[in-house]
Amino acid sequence: MKSMERLAHLETVLLIVFLIALAFLGRSEKLLAQSNPGQKVNAPYFSGNISYAEAAVFWFGRVTPSENHVDVRVGYNESKLLVNVAIFDRRLWYDQIPSATDLTNWDAVSLYLNLRGNTGERPQEDTYRFDGQLNWWESRENYQAAYQGDGLGWLVSDASFSAVSGWRGNAPNDDQDDRGWVLTYHLPFSSFGLSGPPPSGTVWGMAMTVYDRDGTEGMVTPSKSWPEVFEPNRPTTWNQFSFGLPVFQFPPAVSTQSAIIRDKLNGAVVPDAMVGGGTVCGDGLDFWTQWGEANYSGYTYVNVQNQTDVADWPCFSRYYLAFPLSSLPFGKEIVSARLTLHQFGNSDPSQAQPSLIQIFRVGEDWDEGTINWNNSPLALENVSQSWIDPLTESVPWPGAPRHWDVSAAVSRAYQLNEPLRLALYSADSAYHSGKYFVSSDTGDWNEVGRPTLEVVYGDPASPETFPDVNRDGVVNGWDFVSTSHSFGTALNEPGFNLEVDFNSDGRVDHLDVNLLLTNWRRETL
Repeated sequence: MKSMERLAHLETVLLIVFLIALAFLGRSEKLLAQSNPGQKVNAPYFSGNISYAEAAVFWFGRVTPSENHVDVRVGYNESKLLVNVAIFDRRLWYDQIPSATDLTNWDAVSLYLNLRGNTGERPQEDTYRFDGQLNWWESRENYQAAYQGDGLGWLVSDASFSAVSGWRGNAPNDDQDDRGWVLTYHLPFSSFGLSGPPPSGTVWGMAMTVYDRDGTEGMVTPSKSWPEVFEPNRPTTWNQFSFGLPVFQFPPAVSTQSAIIRDKLNGAVVPDAMVGGGTVCGDGLDFWTQWGEANYSGYTYVNVQNQTDVADWPCFSRYYLAFPLSSLPFGKEIVSARLTLHQFGNSDPSQAQPSLIQIFRVGEDWDEGTINWNNSPLALENVSQSWIDPLTESVPWPGAPRHWDVSAAVSRAYQLNEPLRLALYSADSAYHSGKYFVSSDTGDWNEVGRPTLEVVYGDPASPETFPDVNRDGVVNGWDFVSTSHSFGTALNEPGFNLEVDFNSDGRVDHLDVNLLLTNWRRETL
């Protein structure tokens, strides 16, 4: 009997030591949520040509007379990784006598990739940097350069790649306003010593800096980066690039129920807002001084729109919305969740094409009365997508229902005890791609047309299905020891253990520890 008491005491000590260690290392739940959570882009795989309209998209930067905004599209196939960088830039300048050592002193992009993930304190041999500068008619040979880590910094590399440049506006190297430029990286996997793409789910580290020059010598303006703050020589400060789109693993649950969340339904408040050019391509706004600050508070409709022609960025429009999850009972499993918007129109029905509208998690609160293109939250991760066809004729109100599976996003927000904060955007290639939806601000006569979240949840499955790591029949301190060995790792990273990723989100973090705490001393046999 005493030996059993000593064993229980040891388990408790192990738990206390583990929790103290987490707090000491800054890994408590609160610190994890508030420290740099990182951003992640999940790139789709293409069996043939990579479609710009179906590529994953993310964004950063601002639109002002002296600042640049950036839309990035990524995708891959059997032979290469494609990264398309579209830059909204008022003045275009490049070096007509280029040198590899000062490419970034002009309009240019540096792309960073780390094949080990966003880990490490120095660039290693499997860490790469690809520089590309804007140019016009000249050969690209002298406008791009590759570098490879050596454990301390960067050495010139013979990694084969191409960075194709294009521009839109009056002309580079003058004092006339332009619209922007594009740099498209084509990165063969053979350049990284690979025979093909990494397995789906593989995570690389990724970062990017866009440099800006708005005039002659000495007129270099502040650069823009993704992440916004990172250190080029420290991959641990970069973001993540994942091969393949995410797949939600439906957790086992019993006694399932459903809930509907919609603005004004049962007292819920669901703010939403579009940013960008609205449905009129920013008509009446100065594109460089007013467009980026435009706010559309109270609009009864929203637009989602993009295209590959960077000259038309004043037509681009992104959409944000936030659902409270406080009405969901505590301690449940999220089985599934679906977002429904009602479409009532689109740009130029005679020319409109289908749009693959993507769903993104965002981590910041925003105010419907002040949100605009320049201050709107960046994407944390692309988590869902759905094809939206154009409407070729009028439809009766509330409009045509369009659906997205947001199970993963709802599960994550519920575990973090946060609202579900989403952004919708597309990587369209065609003109006239805008899709118009009913907003939360529509009148009560059209209440069913408001954005709606349907959540199915249930009780955690029986104890027999709860993962007891060391198979001793009870959740105890030894399970915490097993979890600690993989704490802070993600799928395909060294040390990751699928058995301690209890919520199946591809990470071993404080959410998994919370599940262990919730089930402390729970018998599993």
